[in-house]
Amino acid sequence: MLAPGSPASVGSQVISSHWQQQLLKCEMIRSSRSPHHRARASAMASRTVTKSAIPITNPNVIKPPPSESKETDSAPSTTDSPITNHPSSTVGPVAPRLTSIKPPENTWNSLDMGGVNLKNLPPTSGLFQFTFLLNLYLNHNALSIVPPEISKLRYLEVLDLSANNLASIPPELGMLTQLKELYLFDNHLTTLPHELGTLHQLQTMGIEGNPMDATLKALVQKEGTTALVSYLRDTCPVPAPPPERIWKSVMTTPEREALAADPYAETFSVQCYNILCEKYATERLYGYTPAWALAWDYRKELIMTELQSYNSDFLCLQEVDIAQYEEYFIPQLEKLGYEGVYWPKSRYKTMSESDRRQVDGCATFYKSARYQLVEKHLIEFSQVAMQRQDFKKTDDMFNRVLGKDHIAVVTLVEDKQTGTRVIVANAHIHWDPAYSDVKLVQVALLLDEIDKIANNFARYPPRPPPTPAADGENDGESPPPPRAAPTYTDGTKIPLIVCGDYNSVPDSAICDFFTNGTLPANHPDFLSHMYGKYTSEGLRHRLGLKNAYAAPGAGDLHVTNYTPGFQDVLDYIWYSAANLGVNAVLGGVDTGYLKKVVGFPNAHFPSDHVCLVSEFRVKPPRENPPRPPPPVFS
Repeated sequence: MLAPGSPASVGSQVISSHWQQQLLKCEMIRSSRSPHHRARASAMASRTVTKSAIPITNPNVIKPPPSESKETDSAPSTTDSPITNHPSSTVGPVAPRLTSIKPPENTWNSLDMGGVNLKNLPPTSGLFQFTFLLNLYLNHNALSIVPPEISKLRYLEVLDLSANNLASIPPELGMLTQLKELYLFDNHLTTLPHELGTLHQLQTMGIEGNPMDATLKALVQKEGTTALVSYLRDTCPVPAPPPERIWKSVMTTPEREALAADPYAETFSVQCYNILCEKYATERLYGYTPAWALAWDYRKELIMTELQSYNSDFLCLQEVDIAQYEEYFIPQLEKLGYEGVYWPKSRYKTMSESDRRQVDGCATFYKSARYQLVEKHLIEFSQVAMQRQDFKKTDDMFNRVLGKDHIAVVTLVEDKQTGTRVIVANAHIHWDPAYSDVKLVQVALLLDEIDKIANNFARYPPRPPPTPAADGENDGESPPPPRAAPTYTDGTKIPLIVCGDYNSVPDSAICDFFTNGTLPANHPDFLSHMYGKYTSEGLRHRLGLKNAYAAPGAGDLHVTNYTPGFQDVLDYIWYSAANLGVNAVLGGVDTGYLKKVVGFPNAHFPSDHVCLVSEFRVKPPRENPPRPPPPVFS
């Protein structure tokens, strides 16, 4: 008797190419029922047979269909497509770029346990310690349960569970986002968990030989595995939300007491957030995200809820396009008392009106009831580089730096009551790890320009004291008399915030430079390219910056960018430690929650980045001590 769905059983029925491939692979698996069939076949294929008339090929090699090879891992492109310019595209969920993430090194990466009458796979099995595995064959056994711990094998590309006694499979299989082939042939499955919708790189979901739900089977028969995965993804119930992120105080007890006792104490808060531009939020880049959760109309509401809930004095947003800024953020944030400063990336100058509306940039908002805008500055790194005499004749500058249109927005404000000045720099740095030299140049140019801007700002006269309130206007205790507005002898005395998406991990040269203020001219991240004084004398700045999230007591911030192929910190809030202190930072996303989701954006997080929030206190400018009286000689 023929097995249901085998090629000979369908007779003259017209079948799709998708189902034809399904049936062919099913027959291939059915012929692999002998013990360790794959291992023996692979051993034969690897032998050197010099006189064989018939070449022996490796039966385990999975050849992707031609339609899947949309990208190659070639040299970085300099085109202006949203894919190549997206800051997360080296680590984001784009097939085949995700295959560039490497499992732990090992001398072997395939394990064949097929056809050995395996009846039980306990959760404590040592198998789940083999995190380097790419291929795992458990076919033709007697397994009735696959434990959730299989999700630890994050690098699996092929998993064969065919011809067992499985009536269900664990939803945790959805965490194996590297899977290309998942064979479930000849089991007792009637349905599939919706969590498998995150398997956005899957090429084959083998379901033949199961009493499968008719809707699911029809999807595979007519439209193939991709349609089935999309259906599971978009109909998956919304999981439980994560716990609220916790504020972490980093002040010592004496600092907290001094702050509470000081009637002139000033504090302000800063939120930094790469919101993921609408143009980049595509199914091609974020195939694991439900279509409804990827839609801008859904994400923008979550973004606004976050901005509103933290109620920061300064909002520094990246990846805000012109249309979003004008049509959504300005109207919504004006209702909350904010005014904004914004510039798009330089490419908008060369585009048509309709295209330029989609160009993203950096937006900084401030509480207009408290702060007065004094100046705003756009830093176009390519333009600033062009103006440097030591850069003009270097090939590296023309070939590498000038082709990038990244920017920073610098906002200079003054407190309307106290006259305290604050400089807020909001930057988005190039994404590609192959251009670490360009990142260093962009950051060095940024800090050089901030230094100049700050020095000019320090020359402005202090703000006049506010007009005292008339009698009877104040209820209760009268406020303390106003303190004279501070004066700044140079730019380093002005409180400074430098934040944004720097596309650099904490142990990078960029972070070293921010923190230490110097970087040697021969640093490996320059990649032996030449950039004038930067590579002849080294990098140097005198801004005295520290990372707010590196303050004692802030704890470990595990990720600010979370995708299947990358989980690490890329975003930072730096501050001038001489005149600012950190009061508190918003803690990271719950690690228990992160272990259960493959990446952002999702139903709860509207961007592939998470926001950072920090509260600061202003340290008043130090007054020079009075000169001691001249000595008196008797």
